[in-house]
Amino acid sequence: MAREVTHEERGPAVLDDDDKGDDGLIYVCQCGLSDTKPLCDGSHNATADEADGVVYKYPDDDPEAERREIDEIVYADE
Repeated sequence: MAREVTHEERGPAVLDDDDKGDDGLIYVCQCGLSDTKPLCDGSHNATADEADGVVYKYPDDDPEAERREIDEIVYADE
C-alpha cells in the first residue's frame, strides 16, 4: 500500500517537550494524513484496510474522505 499526499511545508518542524504525549514520547505522522503534521493525530487508522501493492489518494488528504485507487504516484519533476 502507498498513498499520494500533498505536502506544502518548506522547512523543518522543530519539536520540543510540549510535543510529548502523556507517555513522554513524540509520535511523528508517517501516513501523511494528520491534521497536526508533523505530529500524529491518529488519522492512520483510516489506512488500516489498505491493500498491499495498491496506491491510494484521499481527496484533500482527508482521512474521512472516500479514498480512491490510483495507477501510480506522479512526481512533479517527471
